[in-house]
Amino acid sequence: MALRLVTTFDLQKDVLPRLQERRAVPVVTGASGGGTDILENDNSLRILNVERNGNIIYTYKDYKGNVFFGLYDCQTRQNEHLYTFETDLEVVSCSVNNGKTLLAVSLIQATKEGRRNELQPGSKCLTLLVEIHPVNNVKVLKAVDSCIWVQFLYPHVQNHSVSEDRLLLISEEKYIEQFHIQVIQEDGNKVVIKNSGNLPKDRVAEDFVWAQWDRIEQRLFYVDLKKSRSILKCIQFGADENFNLMFEAPLDISLNDSGFKLVNFGCDYLQDQEELSKHPTLCVYTNSTGSLVVCYSPKLDSWERITYTVFYFHKGYSKTFTTAFDNADPHRTKSITFLNLDYYVAVYLPGYFFHLLNIQHPDLICHSLFLTGKSEVIALLPPGPLQSLSGSLVLDWHSGKLYRALLSQPCLLQLLWNAPLDCEKMGALHCMLSWGRDSQFLEAQIIQWISENISACHSFDLIQEFLIASSYWSICPETSNIDKLIPHSSVLTWISEIPGITLMTEEIALPLMKVHSFKGYWEKLNSNLEYVKYAKPHLHYSNSVIRREWNNLISEEKTGKRRSTAYVRNILDNAARVIFNLQTRTLEPRLIPLFQEEDKHQRLLMGLMMSELKDHLLRHLQGVEKKKIEQMVLDYITKLLDLLCRILETSWRKYNLHSWVLHFGGRGSAAEFAIFHLMTRILEATNSLFLPLPPGFHTLHMVLGVHCLPLHNLLHYIDNGVLLLTETAVTRLMKDLDNTERNEKLKFSIIMRLPPLIGQKVSRLWDHPVSSTIISRNHVKQLLQNYTKQPRNPRIDKPSFSADFLPLSYFTDILTDIESSSQAQHAFEGHDNVDAKFVGEAALKHTTMLLGL
Repeated sequence: MALRLVTTFDLQKDVLPRLQERRAVPVVTGASGGGTDILENDNSLRILNVERNGNIIYTYKDYKGNVFFGLYDCQTRQNEHLYTFETDLEVVSCSVNNGKTLLAVSLIQATKEGRRNELQPGSKCLTLLVEIHPVNNVKVLKAVDSCIWVQFLYPHVQNHSVSEDRLLLISEEKYIEQFHIQVIQEDGNKVVIKNSGNLPKDRVAEDFVWAQWDRIEQRLFYVDLKKSRSILKCIQFGADENFNLMFEAPLDISLNDSGFKLVNFGCDYLQDQEELSKHPTLCVYTNSTGSLVVCYSPKLDSWERITYTVFYFHKGYSKTFTTAFDNADPHRTKSITFLNLDYYVAVYLPGYFFHLLNIQHPDLICHSLFLTGKSEVIALLPPGPLQSLSGSLVLDWHSGKLYRALLSQPCLLQLLWNAPLDCEKMGALHCMLSWGRDSQFLEAQIIQWISENISACHSFDLIQEFLIASSYWSICPETSNIDKLIPHSSVLTWISEIPGITLMTEEIALPLMKVHSFKGYWEKLNSNLEYVKYAKPHLHYSNSVIRREWNNLISEEKTGKRRSTAYVRNILDNAARVIFNLQTRTLEPRLIPLFQEEDKHQRLLMGLMMSELKDHLLRHLQGVEKKKIEQMVLDYITKLLDLLCRILETSWRKYNLHSWVLHFGGRGSAAEFAIFHLMTRILEATNSLFLPLPPGFHTLHMVLGVHCLPLHNLLHYIDNGVLLLTETAVTRLMKDLDNTERNEKLKFSIIMRLPPLIGQKVSRLWDHPVSSTIISRNHVKQLLQNYTKQPRNPRIDKPSFSADFLPLSYFTDILTDIESSSQAQHAFEGHDNVDAKFVGEAALKHTTMLLGL
């Protein structure tokens, strides 16, 4: 299954065996006398609460009906007895303070016939504050007919010996209070409540219909109704005694004014789980990037059509999803479950669908992952209702298990290989990269898949998407707001439908921040909201600026012009840093023959990209050091090139190729053709995004092209810019190939397509009449370009050959005269293949062509 639940706590394994070992062992109780710690039955053992530090409070009853409270320490993995009530009670809620000295508990008194109300006659629900270090006093905080839920605050401080504890009381009568409890030490380790008769309290919220507790971040989300309009509010509790209302946000949802629902305030056993599907489901999720997501599912009127809405407040819009089922079983179907998975939110209905919603990048539906019950990757998740806690924890209160929810990398990889739809491949790819823990291994698996399925996707380019997404995630966690500046995907629009689901997107009103100074998460959320308000169009970096500048530099190189030397040197220095960074990070020597030549054009492209991307981030990343930005850009471009090399390296190893491939002799094998095809797809992917390639890429591509393609196809690839004639490749070609008829045609065709400067160099390496003719013609052309007639010098030697054809004889005399002049001095120095006879023949042929004879 795509979602993997790893058990971190199990009542039946972590608690029950230890309780069974202690049967018939006397324990200290809250009332006078002793008791026997014997379970009435295993079903009475259940979880009550999970505190911020991960400690789990549980309860059970003995055969007399006495209620026991225990604590499982997640750090030491030990159980600790907290307190015992020697009377039959039903526990509503329970919480222990950080120092484990105070226990707050809310109880419903038993109404069984024959039972006597010993604690507080005349009231249904009791909320008690108990001193448990050591067992001492019990104080009644509330004695009312409505239910009360309790929750101690855990301040974000290192010192656990805080002299004051704060306790939240959440009443079914729709108000929330905060109690301030001063504690003092007496008689050594004895901790007692100071002034227990008069505990100060604050009214935190009132007139709300829904509330949710974030145990990790110590935040209270709640909804109140103003003029029948739902307003989401959030209160942040700090380390001091203060609490602040952080924001208000309107919610376009329907919540019943008479309803009342709590989320994550312990385990609510009082609600009939069968009735949950008849009420709306609402959850709020945040993560460290400053996202604020509200998931809402209205009450289900029909099992054949299920709708849920996700409000992406940090993006300024909501998305409403609708799924339809032909054969829904209302008896089997439970309510929709939302689970917080950090960068993702999971929405699922066991046996019907599983939807992983991308919270970081929700713009396109293809960046999420939607799977129906027909998919093999959906396994039966726990059938009971699941409760999503902070930190990707999931509580199955029915079985008494606490899970850590993880995306299953093997399952996602299997989905990548087997999914029939492009949208599923896209969603699985992004899930894997965003959740990757061992990035090198994970990327190797994806590269293996790409090399085997290079043409598997039609809606997007596999190589492009992998390069952009993987490079993005390699630097995204380092700096906030980087997701707004660097693209995470190569896909800008998605028009294909996703079977089984429809989508409607609407703009929403942004939250109104109620404070003026922000820290941590709130600073990031406020930054996201500011971006939605003012940053249009999007600020994502694009290589389009580089394309224009790079073309200018190449054009200047061809025409012989050159801008300032310092500018070009700075660009090439940037490229040298990238290559050095790449080589130092490579643990094993590469098999593929790259980085064996200068390749100035690719170095210019690397250097330009580093310069432009650095300037882009410096403009928009406020408060980040220049040195850190430079390193970030260096790592980003290095990652791009490394991924390209690893894609090639994987296929190179697969086909067991060696460095001799760089020689032109012989014909191409099936393995070489496969590599050539892969390189052609890489070239296509990088060209459209204008990304740099490793130096030597074009040379290797050209060599493989000569090996694998017939001459006419090869020339077609060259003429259309697929194969580039690098000086290194053409030099090898001239040296490696002999002068058979086929090779002569190839060499001549190549030379005729070379730029003039490279053509002159390469022609001298081919000892052949055709090469000499080309050299001679170019030489004559160069001599005649600036020719002005001069008086004949009688001391000039006559040519060593004579021609009966008078024009040719006269022309060779002129050439001899020019060669002897100062303007052509050293013109043929080092040109071993130049022959004066060929010069004359070339001149005659050239003259004939110009005269049209």
